[in-house]
Amino acid sequence: MNMSEVTTFYTERIKELEKESSKFKKQLVNLAIFRFAVFLTTCVLIYVTLGAYPDVFIVTVLGLFLFSFLVIKNINLKRLKSIVDAKIAINKTEISVLNRDFHHLDSGEEFINPAHFYSNDIDLFGVGSFFQYINRTTTNDGKVALANSFTENKIDAILEKQEAINELAEKVTWRQHYAALASLVTVKNKSNKIVSWIRDYKSVLPDFLSKIKIIFPVISIILIGLVSFSILAFTYLIIWFFVGVILTAFFVKKTQKIYSEVDTSREIFKQYYQLLHEIENERFSSKILKEKQDEIKRADKKASVIFKEFSKILDAFDQRNNVFISVLGNGFFLWEINNACKVENWIKSYKEVVSNWFSVVAYFDAQNSLANYKFNHPVFVFPEITANNEIIKSSSLGHPLLDAAKRVDNDFVINDAQFFIVTGANMAGKSTFLRTVSLSIVMANCGLPICAKEFKYSPIKLITSMRTTDSLTEDASYFYSELKRLKFIVDEIKNEKYFIILDEILKGTNSKDKAIGSKKFVEKLTKSKSTGIIATHDVSLCALEDEFTSVKNYYFDAEIIADELHFDYQLKNGICKNMNASFLLKKMEIV
Repeated sequence: MNMSEVTTFYTERIKELEKESSKFKKQLVNLAIFRFAVFLTTCVLIYVTLGAYPDVFIVTVLGLFLFSFLVIKNINLKRLKSIVDAKIAINKTEISVLNRDFHHLDSGEEFINPAHFYSNDIDLFGVGSFFQYINRTTTNDGKVALANSFTENKIDAILEKQEAINELAEKVTWRQHYAALASLVTVKNKSNKIVSWIRDYKSVLPDFLSKIKIIFPVISIILIGLVSFSILAFTYLIIWFFVGVILTAFFVKKTQKIYSEVDTSREIFKQYYQLLHEIENERFSSKILKEKQDEIKRADKKASVIFKEFSKILDAFDQRNNVFISVLGNGFFLWEINNACKVENWIKSYKEVVSNWFSVVAYFDAQNSLANYKFNHPVFVFPEITANNEIIKSSSLGHPLLDAAKRVDNDFVINDAQFFIVTGANMAGKSTFLRTVSLSIVMANCGLPICAKEFKYSPIKLITSMRTTDSLTEDASYFYSELKRLKFIVDEIKNEKYFIILDEILKGTNSKDKAIGSKKFVEKLTKSKSTGIIATHDVSLCALEDEFTSVKNYYFDAEIIADELHFDYQLKNGICKNMNASFLLKKMEIV
């Protein structure tokens, strides 16, 4: 399958789903007409049988029963149509993204962190970022999990990650159904606050209420029966009603506190029990996916059922705002106390495992985005993991966000403890190349396929210094900020092995000082047996190739043909001879 076939797949899927949506729409119209007819018929029959017993009673009950059935049927059909419409939107989004229209999607700008090992340097987050391109998460937790997978800088279990992504990539229907279900529920609160609250929750209601909440409604029903058959006077029922009201009022502060704390979590449990159900009932073969699936399995009851039960408890608790429930429900059945006790009992039973269940849902949400990327790019290759001296051996390596029709790919091979010095003219492709290599390392560590024809990889962590800014709030100059960044790199490589990528370091000082400082810094990295690349305009650094066998010079060139500047964006061995700053100044009539 190629990119064109992927687009065709989504187009055909939209056509199928639109037919299904149209079918549901017709059913809803027909159901609305039938429901109205039932309502009118019931009204007419009640009028005709008015005064005739038990006929009017039978007509009323049957009419209400049929009308209620049709209302429930209408709600279910609307939900099914909403799921299908959500899937249509999902497929339309994929076509838009494949056509490079993705800047309207969530950019993940809240994850931008200039102090991170590499994320800010390689445009991992923000408008036009890789995160914006790949993110299809539908839960807050999934979004955070996806961002963490890009920034955690871990190099373990890459083959297992590849296996999981590859398996999910083929489950397009399941992935889209999962996303569609999640999109139907709007969740405002993040689950970490809910999980923390549940984990640290201490019961506020006394234990004896758990018995009273059962006994009290039974007595109420008995009293209602006795009063109905005139065995007891109505006064007894009134007295009992006020006992219920007083008992409810006595604990109202505590029940109100419980309600205010759980009310914000109603929607998230409504969303998550559906997603847990999807995970539980799907067949997985890859190691990681099966392990995650096992985390939500219990011997007594499914996690989805447990979450659904809590969702229903919270929905019932919310009925406290209904006047009828708040008066009669509390007076005769201790409605508020009963639901508050149910909340506490649920928390007591499952507080130790809730966190795991939330994390499993987040994991699958994040993995669906990664798998979707794999499906959308069938020609990209999974890195072949090696343990030899070659850190990266790639052919036709390119940046995945560049237009494939215009993108220029490069073969790139670098061994352990080698350091490449890349020179080149302005706009010749140095920075793009550095970001391409950086992103390929991040993607490889996440288990993603790489934009290349071949990519052999010995796993390594990444650290960069490409984009440094000054800070007015921290009273830090540009040069000082850059020094702090370089110190950070030096400290990190003392303890672990990193692939280091630098772009024009020591920009904040004069040319002579910069040349001396840059040379000493690269010498230090070379002597530490570090692996990496530095891009620079300072060709004096290239002399290091004569001093160290591990240092190699490469360059990106520019040519002036017919008074026009041309770039081939090809990485070549050697040192750049053609710089273009003066030419551009004249060409743009600046000087």
